[in-house]
Amino acid sequence: MAQSVKIWFDAEADFLEVLFSDAPGFMRETDNDAIMERVDSQGNILGFSVLNVSQLAKDKPLYAQLLAENMA
Repeated sequence: MAQSVKIWFDAEADFLEVLFSDAPGFMRETDNDAIMERVDSQGNILGFSVLNVSQLAKDKPLYAQLLAENMA
């Protein structure tokens, strides 16, 4: 089954957001200061955001662990 995602990039704010769902939720910190996860009230991951995208190293990936309490 295919799943759609929304990807937003704001060049002025240097901010990237990826949404797996339009459901209501809130942002929560991850183990990486540049990445926030968007979760619903049950802890399901709805998406994530990346701050300061242009400053990321081009020669290595950015890692963060998204901690969903409940995986759908």
